[in-house]
Amino acid sequence: MRYGARNQLIGKVRGIKKGKLMSQVDVMLDAGGLASSVMTIDSLKDLKLKKGDSVRVVVKAVNVLLVKEG
Repeated sequence: MRYGARNQLIGKVRGIKKGKLMSQVDVMLDAGGLASSVMTIDSLKDLKLKKGDSVRVVVKAVNVLLVKEG
């Protein structure tokens, strides 16, 4: 499958938090670090995601903000 987004990272599902309508999926990245994605419960079911699954994190951001600390 092809994507227009160039920012893609590989990792494994570390944990899933489910609410009534939305869920948060935490992914431990192979390159180090953690990424999280928020999606509907329906999308989570459609993807059949579970802890330990290998996934590709595709980042498509319209805005990226930089904040200078200190």
